[in-house]
Amino acid sequence: MKKPLKIPDQTGVYIFSKKGTPLYVGRALSFKKRIPSYFSGQIDPRIAEMVALADKLEFKKTDSILDSVILEANLIKEYWPKYNIRDRDDRSFAYIIIDKSEFPRPLIVRGSDLKKLSHANAFGPYQSQRIAKNILRIIRRIFPYSTCLPAAEAGLPVRQAGGFSQRPCFNYQLGLCPGVCTGEISKADYIKNIKNLTLFLKGEKKRLVKKLSQEDPQKARSLSHIQDVVLITQGDDRIGTKEIERIEGYDISHLSGDYSYGAMVVFAGGRPDKKEYRLFKVEKAPDDLRSLEEVLIRRFRHREWPRPNLIMIDGGKPQIDFVSNALEKENISVAMVGISKYGGDKFVYPKNTKKNIKALVELNRGVLLKVREEAHRFSLKSNRRKRKI
Repeated sequence: MKKPLKIPDQTGVYIFSKKGTPLYVGRALSFKKRIPSYFSGQIDPRIAEMVALADKLEFKKTDSILDSVILEANLIKEYWPKYNIRDRDDRSFAYIIIDKSEFPRPLIVRGSDLKKLSHANAFGPYQSQRIAKNILRIIRRIFPYSTCLPAAEAGLPVRQAGGFSQRPCFNYQLGLCPGVCTGEISKADYIKNIKNLTLFLKGEKKRLVKKLSQEDPQKARSLSHIQDVVLITQGDDRIGTKEIERIEGYDISHLSGDYSYGAMVVFAGGRPDKKEYRLFKVEKAPDDLRSLEEVLIRRFRHREWPRPNLIMIDGGKPQIDFVSNALEKENISVAMVGISKYGGDKFVYPKNTKKNIKALVELNRGVLLKVREEAHRFSLKSNRRKRKI
């Protein structure tokens, strides 16, 4: 097959076929940038063979990379193209299934385990478990589901007027659990939510948006703009949330202006790394803003410490603007985000923060909220301990 003369500069799925039979299904952030690589002469012999056999190349535009991931999987499942599965088999793919519990939830399984489970609701195949996890991580913000024990099953009463009957799970606080743990959501409403999630995984987004426009306009808008929180791993054209290797979170604690300390907590690969925690006694700063400035400048003078990929400040725009300006004067360049509790845990960024950084931060919301919680805990605990000395 010859290289097409016109290649659209759009996101979506492409299909190489021969006499109407799909040979290979792929996806791209930009067809215009991706497709020429198939005709470069520097490709795998297997793919070169496929291109030579093909007599047609079809493009299917999607609204986002996430949509293209779903479409790619559904097309591979429908056609099982020869060059998508050659040198691998169904066992090495990943699938999302909906379990059969009272409050169903999505699970990720390998192809090798799929036949043992005999689930009608199996979605995929996806190229890796990472891709499947990222799909669920993104879509769960719109269609939250439970991974905790239902209140009734735990022998606990449902939510009572004026408050919760027991403490909600952490995912509930992040907006990722609809309240199964507290009895706040009925089984019927929960199942309805899972059915909507299922429609999305089936690739029926347009139908779902139309349905939600009547039932829940806010969810319809969120679904329509889902591409705003999708990251691309450019190297292999696959979706992926890059886990932020090292996040440092900072919090200042004091007692009526005295005993001021700055706490630094570290999360590596999404988990707390307590051996890397540090505590700074604030020497000169008269307020929290200047305390943060002092602590951060002192921290970055430790060039022997691993450099953070992102720092988190417990605060909103005033804190972020002040701290970013202070670090800029010191020629310290580092990605930064603030979490404004008064803004409903809104993320706040320094001016000129790049879109890919914001997208990465958004996809790590759950981890960053844990970082803030841990920074606050460590700060208060350390301050109390120091006052007793």
